[in-house]
Amino acid sequence: MNRLLRKSCAPALPWVAALVLWNGLQAQAPNPAESPRSLANSGRYEDAIDAYEDALAQGGGPEVRRGLIRTLAEVGRYAEAILVGRSAPGAEAGSVANALGEVLYKTGQLDAAREAFSAAVEAQGSGATVARLNLAIQEHEYGDRAGSLAKFDVFIDIYNGARQLPADELFAVATAVKYLGIRDGVLFQDALRAYDEAIAADPSDFRAQVMVGRLFLEKFNGPDADAAFRAVLRRNESHPEALIGLARAMQFNGTPGVMDQIDAALEVNPNLVEARIMKGLQHLGAGNHEGAREEADLALEVNPASLEALTLLAASHYLLGEVSEYTRIKSQVARLSPQYPEMFNTLADLAVQNRRYRDAVELATQAVELDPLSWRGWGLIGINQLRLGEIEAARTNVEKAFQGDQANPWFKNTLDLMDTFENYETTEDETFLLVLHDREAELLRPYIQEVARESYEALRARYGAYTPPLPIRIEVYPSHADFSVRTVGLAGIGALGVTFGSVVAMDSPSARPLGEFNWASTLWHEMAHVFHLGLSNHSVPRWFSEGLAVHEQRRAAPGWGFPTAPSFIRAYKQGLVLPVSELDNGFMSPQYAEQVLHSYYVSSLVFEFIEGRWGFDPILAMLHGYGEGRSTEEMVVEYLGIGMDELDESFDEFLQLRLARPLKAIGDTRESTPPQGDPLIYFPRISRENPGSFVAQMGAGRAFFDAGRADDAEKYFRTAVQLFPTYAGADGPFWYLAQIHEGRGELEQAANALTQLNSLNESHYEARLKEADVREEIGDVGGAAQALDGAVTIYPYEIALHERLASLNAGLGNLDNVVRERRAVVALDPVDRAEALYRLGRAQLDVGDLSGARRSTLDALEIAPTFDAALELLLEIRGGGTR
Repeated sequence: MNRLLRKSCAPALPWVAALVLWNGLQAQAPNPAESPRSLANSGRYEDAIDAYEDALAQGGGPEVRRGLIRTLAEVGRYAEAILVGRSAPGAEAGSVANALGEVLYKTGQLDAAREAFSAAVEAQGSGATVARLNLAIQEHEYGDRAGSLAKFDVFIDIYNGARQLPADELFAVATAVKYLGIRDGVLFQDALRAYDEAIAADPSDFRAQVMVGRLFLEKFNGPDADAAFRAVLRRNESHPEALIGLARAMQFNGTPGVMDQIDAALEVNPNLVEARIMKGLQHLGAGNHEGAREEADLALEVNPASLEALTLLAASHYLLGEVSEYTRIKSQVARLSPQYPEMFNTLADLAVQNRRYRDAVELATQAVELDPLSWRGWGLIGINQLRLGEIEAARTNVEKAFQGDQANPWFKNTLDLMDTFENYETTEDETFLLVLHDREAELLRPYIQEVARESYEALRARYGAYTPPLPIRIEVYPSHADFSVRTVGLAGIGALGVTFGSVVAMDSPSARPLGEFNWASTLWHEMAHVFHLGLSNHSVPRWFSEGLAVHEQRRAAPGWGFPTAPSFIRAYKQGLVLPVSELDNGFMSPQYAEQVLHSYYVSSLVFEFIEGRWGFDPILAMLHGYGEGRSTEEMVVEYLGIGMDELDESFDEFLQLRLARPLKAIGDTRESTPPQGDPLIYFPRISRENPGSFVAQMGAGRAFFDAGRADDAEKYFRTAVQLFPTYAGADGPFWYLAQIHEGRGELEQAANALTQLNSLNESHYEARLKEADVREEIGDVGGAAQALDGAVTIYPYEIALHERLASLNAGLGNLDNVVRERRAVVALDPVDRAEALYRLGRAQLDVGDLSGARRSTLDALEIAPTFDAALELLLEIRGGGTR
């Protein structure tokens, strides 16, 4: 039976409404005089400690001693705080025992902490209720997790049996109810309500306010968590727990600057174990095991019993394959806490970050064996089974997770997604299992099969005839939200595709606005990951795999892969682009908004540099080496013959040479006056004042182009090409030059300009159509067909595009391609479907597919029984295809 907080008749507050109320309480907080507590609450900790010590010396009672203990602890001066607590006279010992116990607990002195909490409960004075909570928490973390729930349950009776509770007891009730939420999700809302009551009872005690932020994070509400922590920091910008809470919210929300925020918390409290662990996990995510272990050791110096710090240390050994050390630490954790599942859940999460999805399932299974109420564990099992293509097992385990935690959007979204799987068609052969939505499967299937097969054969030959586990499952989602859920469980991911090993998921071309991406380029990128993950036993670093995949895109087709963006040039000039030795940080802990995209680009150039200087063999050897647990540093020495420092320096020299012209052309543009007046006067003046500025030359060119003065515009666009020849923007100089040449009838030059643009930009749909027009007009039918084939890789949903391709391929004698394009027309459900089916039947007959031709022709006649041309074609088919 559910046991809820009953005293208040008000319903449990919705999350956002509760935060509004809570923020209102903050605005009404009193402004007390400069008491020790007010000094601490404003972040003036040293002054507060001095004031508390003066008050204590003048005979201050237990309240003063408790305040001093907590203030010392807040800045990490734990030994001093313990000394203050233990020096309490006998009459005060019981009143300060809970505060003492909390510091002992923070420093891993578990037996002493338990004794202090018990003494506080026995004294039945101030802090007794919170001490009872702390005993339950200690039991939950280090003892009998299931048994601890009964101890938490008592707090509901405490709340319901009291007319009014002080702030600290309301805090205890809220926290206990939060723990009980593992059995009944409704109780999380009750916990939030009790925290709000605690804040109202004492707005100057920030503990409940910080817990509100943590509770929002637990319930996947990142924006409100961020707001909650910032509300505390507005009153005390140095509050360490609010600072580290904000770091967690920033990480959840994808806000840059997480590491700086962690360091801000550590500046106030260098012994804040939570911050050390979070910083260590950041290092671990970037592959910096030395940094991760250093942070774990610092945390364990403060608290040798920290399960989270031991987990961090174990994770480093696990990821590096250091079995004996991992086993030793795992045993140490088991002795401290026999039922602690979060070690395995955390390891499972880290395995996912390292794309070791099978490991994640095995680790999360160990978590739920220790604690069957670990809904996080059940979810990790199910979602990673889904990533492995084990659909039915995944559904069973995600359903179990959702039954236990129905507020978890990760679980709900995944179940909703799996409910849509009935709308997908599957096509399987020895190599691929293609999963396409039924409303576009007929259209997309032949194109995706073609690119998948081409990429598979090319990559297999390049990677030493390696065969990844087959079949390779390729899922294509017409809803980007569904793809996001498939990838991370939540909507909003910025990626276009993701690879889980031999399972690839990606956006359909219909999932993105026209011109936003090239689906074929994306599929090639993901197929490269299939090989990288397989060859490295899923142990390749993120920067290596992503950079190499973009490098493979560029090798596959002109224009594919990340282009040279002006924003990258600016970041490089500002010193923001990381060296090779630190590139994983750009993916795992970005420090500015575009750093992930820039990291893709610069990582790809690393492989252009390596292959150009040393060949491809060292790259292939390094992939194998990662699978053997070897480090980048040792393999760089062995296979490239240089150290990481030299690689950093050599690559930077390569980068400066490769980007020499854009580095000069992109920067600050001097403007003598703000933009005003006649653009034909203003922009040419700016271009004269900034002759080496790409932006200035483009501005002048556009001004003259828009005014219809093409001849004047041309010289500026040609200068822009000289300054930044690899600029790939849709509005770049090649686009305007093509229009200028076409307007003059200079069709060869227009075609060449469009070819140059399309060799830089993989997703400029209009430019490909325009190039096809121009090339067809000058008689280059093959070039026109090639341009339109490129358009199909961007947006294959225009009937006219496929009609035109069918006609061009017929003229070229590419009859198989004619069939493909006629199928596409039928799949797009044209107005005259009978005519489209007839034309498909004719194309099928031309390639000798009598069976297919018969089906298509009969389908046409079913729609239009008196269709003369179709009747004649049917007779021809029955005659064996002879006219």
